[in-house]
Amino acid sequence: MLENIGRHCIIGQNVEVGENVKLGHNCIVEDDVKLKDNVFIDNNVIIRRGAEIGKNSYIGSNCIIGEYQIVTCGDRKNMLPHLTIGENALIRSGSILYGGSSVGDNFQTGHQVTIRESSSIGNHVSIGTLSDIQGHCVIGNYVNMHSNVHIGQESLIDDYVWIFPYVVLTNDPTPPSDYLQGVHVYPFAIIATGSVILPGIQVAGDSLVAAGAVVTKNVQEFEVVGGNPAKKISDVRNIRNKITGEDAYPWRFHFSRRMPWEDMGYMEWVNSLGDDEKKLFSIKE
Repeated sequence: MLENIGRHCIIGQNVEVGENVKLGHNCIVEDDVKLKDNVFIDNNVIIRRGAEIGKNSYIGSNCIIGEYQIVTCGDRKNMLPHLTIGENALIRSGSILYGGSSVGDNFQTGHQVTIRESSSIGNHVSIGTLSDIQGHCVIGNYVNMHSNVHIGQESLIDDYVWIFPYVVLTNDPTPPSDYLQGVHVYPFAIIATGSVILPGIQVAGDSLVAAGAVVTKNVQEFEVVGGNPAKKISDVRNIRNKITGEDAYPWRFHFSRRMPWEDMGYMEWVNSLGDDEKKLFSIKE
């Protein structure tokens, strides 16, 4: 039973509510919604039919959770399956998450993030303010996107990828058309500020796309590419930190904040894994 509820709220039928759930003012919770324990919903939030929000999650003011795909203005039928959000989510104000997607645990957004329908997002993912995920995308675990990032439909972003502000992943080789080719970004790759990745491009693991690059060809493992059109500049393993003079890449050996190896270091963490998992995280010479 939802007891801690603000003024002027509308609650639908068959809503399942866990313990210590709080609802702000002027909220709408539609039929068949599931709110797990310790969920806090701020003011002016709409939660569409059937959405599920995991325990210990916070939904900021003016968010829409499980938004409908409306074919026409006169047709308010939800054309999408339900949205599922895992535990410990932090979804900041003004964000809109469409139905038909699944979001893992420890997810967080900046303000006014849009995530369109039919996407799969893993655990420990962070998406910055004003970023736009255009639907039908797959995003792995421990992916970090900064503000104002645009991810085109059919994109595939693997685990441990960094995408910095104003990056655009495109998907239409002959715009406008109905034939889309999403970008594939492999584990541990970095795409720096203001880069544009053209449709169907593969950005290999541990590579670095320099700021402002326009990438028209596949990027190979450990490559640094830059320019318009982007060309190979160097190998990431040749780059030194400008402050310390030490090796900067592969970055996983030198950066650990909010990563699973934060408390022990990368190699110690790898050595704690099973044999099959170790192969996934080995470094090729």
